[in-house]
Amino acid sequence: MKRIIDFLFSLIGLVILIMPFIFIALLIKIKMPGPVFFVQSRVGRNGKLFKLFKFRTMSVASGKTSGSFDAGDSSRITPLGSVLRKTKMDELPQLINVLVGDMSIVGPRPEVQQWTQIYPDQWKIVHRIRPGITDNASIMFRNEEEILANSQDPTLTYKEEILPKKLRMYIDYVENHSVFMDAKIILTTIKEIIIK
Repeated sequence: MKRIIDFLFSLIGLVILIMPFIFIALLIKIKMPGPVFFVQSRVGRNGKLFKLFKFRTMSVASGKTSGSFDAGDSSRITPLGSVLRKTKMDELPQLINVLVGDMSIVGPRPEVQQWTQIYPDQWKIVHRIRPGITDNASIMFRNEEEILANSQDPTLTYKEEILPKKLRMYIDYVENHSVFMDAKIILTTIKEIIIK
């Protein structure tokens, strides 16, 4: 049932949002030379790697790998990218990931491989289901970039403070998720975006 809902919602969403997609893509090409999409390897269901799509929000930097992650590094975020991140519009291309079955609308956020090698027993539980575009941890840590930017050691802060809390929330979702819970998370996410 969840997969059917995901497929229908992502298909309808992509059809409805085709014009905004084109507009955002044009803005990125004009304001931010380089590719429209940011594509990164993430770990999905059963530990399988997949390519996650986002609208690119940073200037292009050489030497970055598809699985790299610099905790708290916001130095390359462009003015347009900042707007896309604040409104969460940079996440919209993940509807493509949902459509093809790599992700769900709601579920634990997929991580890069380096972070799933930490606390492997917890991640084994999380990876029983498809990752999602939004979840309770995404809502709680909406200001994660700000927290990391203000930390003296962003990597340590993410590893020892943020990630363990996220994993507890991810596991709670895996063990208790329902259609009602998904609807509540979607509504709360929309509310947070509008308020912020």
